[in-house]
Amino acid sequence: MAIIVNLDVMMAKRKISLGELAERIGITPANLSILKTGKAKAIRFSTLEAICKELDCQPADILEFQHEE
Repeated sequence: MAIIVNLDVMMAKRKISLGELAERIGITPANLSILKTGKAKAIRFSTLEAICKELDCQPADILEFQHEE
């Protein structure tokens, strides 16, 4: 997939666990794990906004586009 999810990197920089972040933004740890591992097919803007607010980052810190070759 051409979209790379760097959520694990931002979580490590902010020293926050998956369970803690999931609780703070109001989604299940299972759904956050799907997003973190890049297996999600979509993300709601409200979820992305909540993640960015909680991690004090920009969407580009979490999502990256990479050309497939």
